[in-house]
Amino acid sequence: MPRASFQTKLFLAGISAAVLTLTVAGALFAVTMQRQTNARVEQTLKTEAQIAVELLARAVDTRNNRRSLDAEADYIGALLTARVTFIARDGGVLGDSAEPPEALAAMENHATRPEVVQARESGVGLSRRTSATLGEEMLYVALPATHPTVAFVRIALPLTSVQTQLSSILTATLTALGLALLGGIVIAGVLAGRIGQRVRAIAWVAQRYRQGDLTPPRLDYGDDELGIVARALDDSVHELGNRIQELERDRGRIAAILAGMIEGVIVVDQAGRLQLVNAAAQEMLRIDEAPIGRHYLETIRHPAITDLVTAILDGRTPASLEFTPPRDNTRTIIGRAAPVTAGWPHGVVLVLHDVTELKRADRIRRDFVANVSHELRTPLTAIRGYVEALSEGDTSPDETERFLEIIMRHARRMERLVQDLLRLARLDAGQETLDIVDCDLRSLVQSVFADLAPALEARAHQPHVDVGADAGTAQADPAKLHDVLRNLVANASAYSPEDGTITVATRREGDELAIDVLDSGPGIPDEDRLRVFERFYRVDKSRARDPGGTGLGLSIVKHLVELHGGRVSVRNRPEGGACFTVTLKAGDTTRA
Repeated sequence: MPRASFQTKLFLAGISAAVLTLTVAGALFAVTMQRQTNARVEQTLKTEAQIAVELLARAVDTRNNRRSLDAEADYIGALLTARVTFIARDGGVLGDSAEPPEALAAMENHATRPEVVQARESGVGLSRRTSATLGEEMLYVALPATHPTVAFVRIALPLTSVQTQLSSILTATLTALGLALLGGIVIAGVLAGRIGQRVRAIAWVAQRYRQGDLTPPRLDYGDDELGIVARALDDSVHELGNRIQELERDRGRIAAILAGMIEGVIVVDQAGRLQLVNAAAQEMLRIDEAPIGRHYLETIRHPAITDLVTAILDGRTPASLEFTPPRDNTRTIIGRAAPVTAGWPHGVVLVLHDVTELKRADRIRRDFVANVSHELRTPLTAIRGYVEALSEGDTSPDETERFLEIIMRHARRMERLVQDLLRLARLDAGQETLDIVDCDLRSLVQSVFADLAPALEARAHQPHVDVGADAGTAQADPAKLHDVLRNLVANASAYSPEDGTITVATRREGDELAIDVLDSGPGIPDEDRLRVFERFYRVDKSRARDPGGTGLGLSIVKHLVELHGGRVSVRNRPEGGACFTVTLKAGDTTRA
């Protein structure tokens, strides 16, 4: 149901007031007129009754003749245009202008009529009731008579005549009230229209202000109270608009600063209610939504943060604290708290620094240095030992050849290590370029197996290629994809037992193509699966048949696959062994 406008409400209010006023005035006028008419009719009947008494007293031929009395009643009734009844002392009817003489004997005794009883007691009787004889509502007035046989003279007037008089008066009154109401409607409509127009203009300006348009309007609000209020509100809005603009500028600068910070910032007041939480803090603490104004313990349930905030609120200066956020034990955060008094006394600002990547980088750096040192020290120690043995000159030709072969093998191992390190450095620096073409995966996998054939045959490994019907082509750099598959197959061979099977299978997944490299080894423990792609990270050497690799192969695989915009993952197969999956963009299947 649509809501009524202000103009409509004002118009209805004016009409309602006019209707109520005219109704009350009409009702009072009708009641007053009815009372005055009734009083006037009663007084007229009393006067006519007195005249009837005097006329009856002067009649000389109505002493004992009932017919003469009835004729006299008829005469007086016609003279007064009212019903005239002569009543004896015992209540018998001696004459009635409304009844013939023959019917008088059959009329009821009137001694108990209210007007007769009142006339007998007080000299004047007045009553309103329905006549049993005529069946109409009548007004009766009875007076004592000075007549030998007639004790009371009663005058009766039908109230229908009185109602007729009142109806004519009320009709005229209602007509006047209707005209007055019509005039009130016109006046209310005109006034409501003018005021409504002004209110609509003010509402239009308010709507502009609400939409952010604070341009001063060129409107004449008028000089009455409505205009004064409108101008005062207009001035207040413009003043508030200027302040809001200043606050918005300040808030925008603060929001930009907070959004650009990688540190998390949380501000609470002295009661512990959240006042500010930036996006970095929400991401660090896994907060989906920061309920500003509620207690921080309802959102941030961590004892370390509680200790920091409590210490500041108690006036102490705690040291920075290192902790792990809730629901994420893999991250490390350093929190620092300080008091803040701007806006709310004794508040707390908490700054969170995510040092997970720094610690991870530091751990990788330390592991890298240790691993490189270890990987270089082992072949260098061997080379040095065999060179010292050769320098003594007491070795046989066979021993010399064997020593030189060992030195050559360790030198090549060092060369591979240096080459892998240099390649990782180029990948980190973005110096590797791609030559993307549609690669035939079957021929590419077969060439990988051909390159590794001596190592596979040495351990009696069975290579197997399973290329899907619609998964024979991938968009990639053939040389770099060859290096990826060669590292994965070599890794599978190192961890597979003799007579094991190494499978390379391809399958289509929508617009992508997945390459699975499956071995028949012992699989990878859960605690190692997330770290196998780190540099120099090795699964337990006892699980490998040949732990002599550089430890950089899987890291190079990860970098090369990500260079293609793909993904690499590893999982354990239910039937045993590990499965490395490389996901790339699929190529044109018509060339498969």
